[in-house]
Amino acid sequence: MDHGSEMKLSYSISRLKSEDSAAWDNYVANNPGGSFFHLSGWRTVLEAALGHQTHYVIAKGESEIVGVLPLVHVKSFLSGSNLSSLAFGSYGGAIADNDDIRDALERYAVELGHELNVGSVEFRYLESTGKARPIKNLYERFVKPICADEEENMQAIRGKQRNVIRKGIKNGLELHVDTCTSFYETYAESVRNLGTPVFPRKLFESLTEVFSDSTEVLTVSLDGTAISSAIVYYHGNEVCPYYWGGKFAARSLKANDVLAWKIMCRAAERGCTSFDFGRSKRDTGSYQWKLNLGFEPIPLSYEYELINDGQIPEVNPSNPKYKLFIDVWKRLPLSVSKIVGPVVSRGLG
Repeated sequence: MDHGSEMKLSYSISRLKSEDSAAWDNYVANNPGGSFFHLSGWRTVLEAALGHQTHYVIAKGESEIVGVLPLVHVKSFLSGSNLSSLAFGSYGGAIADNDDIRDALERYAVELGHELNVGSVEFRYLESTGKARPIKNLYERFVKPICADEEENMQAIRGKQRNVIRKGIKNGLELHVDTCTSFYETYAESVRNLGTPVFPRKLFESLTEVFSDSTEVLTVSLDGTAISSAIVYYHGNEVCPYYWGGKFAARSLKANDVLAWKIMCRAAERGCTSFDFGRSKRDTGSYQWKLNLGFEPIPLSYEYELINDGQIPEVNPSNPKYKLFIDVWKRLPLSVSKIVGPVVSRGLG
């Protein structure tokens, strides 16, 4: 495939060049399907922090961008070799001025997948394209409006959950802007307790450095000790706490509930009108918790073009074959999990 060749269409498809990064991000910001995960800065994050090769594909008209598709090539001993838009992000997939351009970008990705000899090409769409191809319906997205009035936001939360938040506030928990170092300690303990390998510290440092103008670390503490912490991003009028961790005491102190509420209040003060609480797997604790906070689930459509794989990759905690791994991981000393975890997690996109 001639990756830089001119197609016999009203646009050309090629790889993103550094000088086009600002135009790419402008297109993402103004396209209804554009998300934080489509931004070009993720190339740096994924390459520098996780060592993955990225392939950012751009469709251009005579002078303007008409479509983009971010791709990352993930090689893992758990899932093999796969191309994804966008691994390590909740959403992705091609965004374009029309379906024809989107389809052309997808074809480019599939041809690239054949060249790279991957198992599959994954498109993480918000909604189904309606194409006859395998779809993973494991995750649902949670989004709700944010009002300028604090009491109105509180009343949109289910009654029992409102009481939980108020109890947590009475516990003396306080919100502050934090550092990646502090966040990482809280996050590492949290995911170890869940039986999940922790991402490398460099991922979070790179993320907050590359997106320094649109991310911040928010933590609720008790007497100066961090209890629950999140890396939050702002995109357009939207706020999303993407990476989250709570220490063992977070449940009894209601710290996670207070942090979610404080993030909402802070976002309202910044003028945000939408709270994106990311994705959760069905029938999990986080899924029910988000329902109680007043969010409604929206099914996500992860679509696949199978190349060498016979079926969709299923590397997630819901897969029964990973139960023993999860049980063992929960028992690891925290110090050991922070050494081994980053080696394993870089393949868990």
